[in-house]
Amino acid sequence: MEQDDLDSLVAEWVPLPDVADRLGVDVGQIRRMLQDRLLVGIRRGERRILCVPGELIEAGEPLPDLRGTLIVLSDAGYSDEESLRWLFTPDDTLPGTPVEALRSGRKTEVRRRAQALAF
Repeated sequence: MEQDDLDSLVAEWVPLPDVADRLGVDVGQIRRMLQDRLLVGIRRGERRILCVPGELIEAGEPLPDLRGTLIVLSDAGYSDEESLRWLFTPDDTLPGTPVEALRSGRKTEVRRRAQALAF
């Protein structure tokens, strides 16, 4: 799946300065959130601007259960792009996407599926 396919899964890509505005912090803090796995983003478009999916921000904060899920995916060998693809790909067993399940408080189900990817 190419980056264009990822664009069909993610409704909104938010550049880091706009993420900083939404969270009420500076861009340096957003970069630290990316390093600490509180958020995940990839470079998008012709100018290769680092962006975060808008759905990973909820009520002016990073999605609370995202960090642990990103760590599990990273431990399974997933890159940031692969993690985003997995989070936003519909899963009939959830139903919906893993990120929708996280937003509705079903982190245990999502992490169980993510752990299974490592085997």
